[in-house]
Amino acid sequence: MTITLSGPMLPPKSGQAAKQVMVLLHGYGADGSDLIGLGGEWRDQYPDMLFVAPNAPWPCARNPAGFEWFPLSDRPVEDFRRDGADMARPVIVNFLIDLWAQTGLSARDTVLCGFSQGAMMALHTGLSLDHKVLAIIAFSGALIPPPGAWAKPPVALIHGDLDGVVPVQLSRDAEAALNAEGVDVRFHLEAGTGHGIAPDGLGFASAFLAEVAAKT
Repeated sequence: MTITLSGPMLPPKSGQAAKQVMVLLHGYGADGSDLIGLGGEWRDQYPDMLFVAPNAPWPCARNPAGFEWFPLSDRPVEDFRRDGADMARPVIVNFLIDLWAQTGLSARDTVLCGFSQGAMMALHTGLSLDHKVLAIIAFSGALIPPPGAWAKPPVALIHGDLDGVVPVQLSRDAEAALNAEGVDVRFHLEAGTGHGIAPDGLGFASAFLAEVAAKT
């Protein structure tokens, strides 16, 4: 059975056909409406960018009103994250393929941006595609290494130093692993921030995105 993702979107502010697209992947127990607002932060800067925030494919076991990219478990955290990411990745890849077919865009026109579990999926999926995406922005996430050779798009990792849900050390570990693979990775620590997106983190992501976009 093919799983089709859907969720809120913001069309290009210019009113013209999209020249770029940002896919926003929400956290565990949330939905696309929780993250689509980030698109509003960047619409003025990127008037030809389409923003889409699909709901994760499965109802959340711990919050029936929301969705999950993969379930939490009593198994070792590395195991259920790896198995869950492997299960969700094809669903996201198929979503991207359909999105590119509908818009005429491609990986090089695409930014993957995620928060928490969505950040894990943005990294896992974006690093395993056949072609590099424009950029990956991961807020409060972790690296679940994909199998095989990695694509190497530029990556921004942003994490609150007081995060009690996803430890900040996981982003530090991701930075080290990505550096070791030769990925252009930037890390920003949000001082005094828990499991969320602070203004300084958003500013860091905006500056990173502007730098990456200027090179295309």
